[in-house]
Amino acid sequence: MQASIMTGRIQLLRKTAILIAGVALLTASSYAAVPMVPVPITLQTLAVLLVGAIAGPRMGLAAIVSWLGLAALGLPVLANGNGAAAFVGPTAGFLFSFPIAGFLAGVATRTIAKSHVSRFGAFITLHLLILAMGWAWLATIIGPEAAFLSGVVPFIVGGMIKSALGAAILAALDKNGRSAK
Repeated sequence: MQASIMTGRIQLLRKTAILIAGVALLTASSYAAVPMVPVPITLQTLAVLLVGAIAGPRMGLAAIVSWLGLAALGLPVLANGNGAAAFVGPTAGFLFSFPIAGFLAGVATRTIAKSHVSRFGAFITLHLLILAMGWAWLATIIGPEAAFLSGVVPFIVGGMIKSALGAAILAALDKNGRSAK
């Protein structure tokens, strides 16, 4: 009985640490930004995919939703504004895609995306999902063509680079035995 209580506490501490680390990484990624209108270039998509891949689908999802919840409460965790306005403004489609992409990154890296190449492919696909959802929302605000030119095109090369970097980071973590299983 005593050992199971201790094990439960250790598990709770581990999950809390993963959650806090995920929120911290996501917040830091928001401030690594190149200001652009209407959508800034940040490291958020890389962080979203890494949090999902490293923490796993459920814990990654919990960290991403917690981060977005803090933003909705007005805490300064996003690059382009916080509070409820962030969830109806030009970046809302991207924000709403993050929990889905993070969850799918966790699923993919635990099932089909085990090699560097397959992780890169999964991350490219998830970046396309993020861009598609971001475009769809932005198109309702500024029109489809303008949304594509300002909310998709500038992010294509960056998404490819961040996908390669994410796959390389996971490969390095695997090599050093530090990746969450």
